[in-house]
Amino acid sequence: MTQFPDTLRSWRKARRFSQLQLATEVEMSVRHLSFLETGRARPSPQMIDRLGDALQLPLDARNTMLLHAGFAARYAARDWAEAEMVPIRAAVTHMLTVHEPYPAIAIDRLWSVQQMNRVAAVLFGPLGVGVGDSLLDLMMSDHLPPLVENWAEVAHHAAHRLRLESAAQGGVPRLDMAAAHLSAVGKPRREALQPVIPTVLRMGDQRLAMFTTLSQFGTPEDVTLDALRVELYFPADQATRELFEALAAP
Repeated sequence: MTQFPDTLRSWRKARRFSQLQLATEVEMSVRHLSFLETGRARPSPQMIDRLGDALQLPLDARNTMLLHAGFAARYAARDWAEAEMVPIRAAVTHMLTVHEPYPAIAIDRLWSVQQMNRVAAVLFGPLGVGVGDSLLDLMMSDHLPPLVENWAEVAHHAAHRLRLESAAQGGVPRLDMAAAHLSAVGKPRREALQPVIPTVLRMGDQRLAMFTTLSQFGTPEDVTLDALRVELYFPADQATRELFEALAAP
């Protein structure tokens, strides 16, 4: 119980709530919230649920808050290979497969690849990335920057995304380290605004311009699933579209 006050106060400040704002959101008195943050009052599991909703905490952070308050963790962190995950794996496989002839991958909170479709395997294989590998290792390596024409732009936007993801999870050292590494690349030149920033990749005499979308499950009750992201790649020009179609050909 001695850790709960610090945990609650840390998350409140990370989410930039005043005590009054959070108390209003959770529908409690400021006095009671103050007592929770000093350890003079003990929260119930139901109160921790309400605080978690108001602070938009990820499931692993809610587990931590429960443990620090003296309760058992509520949300499981199932292994991707467990039997209970079969329908989830099937859904992800379906999403990745129907996205062909374009690349698609599923990644966890540390950007490690959990699944990929055939085209993604062909695309990422020469870069040394397969199932179980982390895209963070690739992005922090010396191998990728010479292959990306607009590396400054890509690094800048990747660093921004990493900082947001780390902040949403209460600070993840691995993500923060990658963001700092990419931020050191320097700011890109200001060009005319585009709908999206593509990644322009050169591999030999082939040039690929692509952009991504991200999807996640809407009602996760598992820590592993809460962190899962499905990343779909789309061609940004006709030449890339044709190349992806060629890669997908049997």
